[in-house]
Amino acid sequence: MYTDFEQLRADCMNCKKCRLGDTRTNLVFGVGNPNAKIMFIGEGPGEQEDLQGEPFVGRSGQLLDKMLAAISLSRNENIYIANMVKCRPPQNRDPKPDEQDLCIQWLREQVRIIRPKMIVCLGRVAACRLIDPDFKVTKQHGEFIERNGVLMMGTFHPAALLRNPNNKPAAFDDFLKIREKLQELDPDYKPE
Repeated sequence: MYTDFEQLRADCMNCKKCRLGDTRTNLVFGVGNPNAKIMFIGEGPGEQEDLQGEPFVGRSGQLLDKMLAAISLSRNENIYIANMVKCRPPQNRDPKPDEQDLCIQWLREQVRIIRPKMIVCLGRVAACRLIDPDFKVTKQHGEFIERNGVLMMGTFHPAALLRNPNNKPAAFDDFLKIREKLQELDPDYKPE
């Protein structure tokens, strides 16, 4: 167990536990405020994330940033963004269960140190791993459950919204629910 976030980051950056470490350009540890009350967790880095070493920086990241801004959240100020796996799966395929198993401890330590009040799973892979193995994003998005004192929600992955824009209104409704819950959980959160 880690007590220092920077030591966790340093050790993770050197990880080669699974085959994804052999093909990465950059390990994508995460970005944001390590004292955030809310974490957003995706499945794994894509091509742009692998090149830049930061989660959600491509087109889907731009969409995520717009949705966050709409509810007065920012990756640079009041949230933390991470992924299930820290290295890009080839051709952006879903991370395999064994890759998730080998990488999950890094995420667990991030969550343990950050101690968020809310975790938002972006997409099916993260929601199935962290909320319920049978989670159906199209049916269960926007629903909160509580686990060990942390509220959890699954919603659409921004890349899926780019492929199917018809789900954008539903995803935006989920973000409005996030805003409402954060107002209850965090007296410092003041949406504009």
